[in-house]
Amino acid sequence: MSNEDITLTAGDAEVSVRPGDGGRIGGLRIGGVELLRQGERYGCFPMVPWCGRIREGRFLDGATVRQMPLNSPPHAIHGTARDGAWRTARTSANEAVITHELAAPWPYPGRVTQIVTLAEDSLTLAMSVETYDDSFPAQIGWHPWFNRNLGGEDVQLDFAPAWQEERGADHLPTGNRIAPKPGPWDDCFGMPGGVDVTLTWPGQLELTVASREEWVVVYDEQAEAVCVEPQTGPPNGLNTLPRLVTPVEPLEATTIWSWRRI
Repeated sequence: MSNEDITLTAGDAEVSVRPGDGGRIGGLRIGGVELLRQGERYGCFPMVPWCGRIREGRFLDGATVRQMPLNSPPHAIHGTARDGAWRTARTSANEAVITHELAAPWPYPGRVTQIVTLAEDSLTLAMSVETYDDSFPAQIGWHPWFNRNLGGEDVQLDFAPAWQEERGADHLPTGNRIAPKPGPWDDCFGMPGGVDVTLTWPGQLELTVASREEWVVVYDEQAEAVCVEPQTGPPNGLNTLPRLVTPVEPLEATTIWSWRRI
């Protein structure tokens, strides 16, 4: 096993997988056009074992308070796996399986597995979190940075959420569900039928981000990129909506990006 970059191809689609850079997708090129913002912080990184912000970096495990480093003061953000090394378990021309061992500062041992599968018209990202021992709360999500512009008009977003999580001054959901507001956004939305968000670069490409999960964060406050982040729970979800990883039941999630030229 190694952590060298992996290139997957299918038709005129090409994906770069970077185990040594937090297990992120470094690039997605379709017909030679790069869809993801480039740079070591960008591409599409896995958010695991939590998504978005944890209030003041603290969450409860039963009666035990766990403290995570405040890497986005006053909060902890986006998990630990994007800062750690991943290893390649196996690869083929169009699929890669990479793994990451959970370690300090995360207090529970466990393994994250990500499977990246490329087809001519779609990219499937599947992730699981398993425990070796004790049960623990966790979340899974993905944080893609789609280029706002591919050389033509700016991307347009189309989605129909059932609600928007009201965002407090601390950037965290207040617990109130409100009618979706117009952007710009750094907000979490509920889609109980599953995440379904379409990005359209007029005259060029239409790409749909889909998932069975019902939570998506949309961030489009940056000039260069737009983020559409499917995840297994809302920000601060380790406190408000914990999903337990147990020895008999891992936490699993999948997102599928499909595209067509227009």
